[in-house]
Amino acid sequence: MAHHDVKIAVIGGSGLYNLDNFEVIEEVNPETPWGFPSDKIIIAKSPHGSKIAFLARHGRGHYLTPTEVPVRANIAALKHLGVEAIVAFSAVGSLREEIPPCDFVLPDQLIDRTRGLRPSTYFGEGLVAHAGFADPFHKGIADLVEAQAHVLEHNSKIHRNKTAVCMEGPAFSTRAESHMYRSWGGDVINMSALPEAKLAREAEIAYQMVCMSTDYDCWRIEEEAVTVETVMQNMVNNSSNAKTLLMAVLPSLEDAVAKGTLEPKLKGTMKFSGMTAKEKRNPETVQKLEYILPGYFS
Repeated sequence: MAHHDVKIAVIGGSGLYNLDNFEVIEEVNPETPWGFPSDKIIIAKSPHGSKIAFLARHGRGHYLTPTEVPVRANIAALKHLGVEAIVAFSAVGSLREEIPPCDFVLPDQLIDRTRGLRPSTYFGEGLVAHAGFADPFHKGIADLVEAQAHVLEHNSKIHRNKTAVCMEGPAFSTRAESHMYRSWGGDVINMSALPEAKLAREAEIAYQMVCMSTDYDCWRIEEEAVTVETVMQNMVNNSSNAKTLLMAVLPSLEDAVAKGTLEPKLKGTMKFSGMTAKEKRNPETVQKLEYILPGYFS
């Protein structure tokens, strides 16, 4: 199953397309039952000696829209490599005055505003199962990230207990939508958290998104409406800070994963999630699921 025994993966979002200070061991491009991932997965050795997998969500050169990202293949490929924990970076718009551009957010909740255009589950096609998703992000990873907030530059802060809204894109929100998301309790908005977080949960991988604020979306009347130029400039600051933060977090995350102390534990949570009677299960779907959850449904 875990051909490479890589326990930790980093998914790079807009502005974070590579890792510095890592010794690249190899690049792999596994074909999963759901196709190929966004790009070759870089397997590198961290300065502390552990193997880390790195995947550029939108592909190197950013050629995939959020809707086009082959998320099922991405998560399946990482799981097949042995990944148990994912730190996923994403650029976000801020819906709150107290989250200025260049601050970081560790959301704990999620509102889905995607449009059903993205395949969002490994189940269906003759095999029904339900994953628990009340808490869509991983508190244990978030705690480890927050503990390293002191390494951030440019007076950037880390915010906790926030709600992310995931919209379809690729266009940004209207002002009316932006105000609506604020009224719902949304704190940041992006286009990538789903179905990534949901599929990671189905694959029993601990998943935490680290959101990098690039702009105030368009709800603030005194601000100019968000433009790609503004976002890109703030991304430059964010990506350097993100790499610093990642380097600081990895030793404690590597330690927690190696010792099995990362809580809550997700291994085994899908084992009894299947609803479909054994004789009714589609053998093709069962075969596909062997790739990520071997022995669970066969």
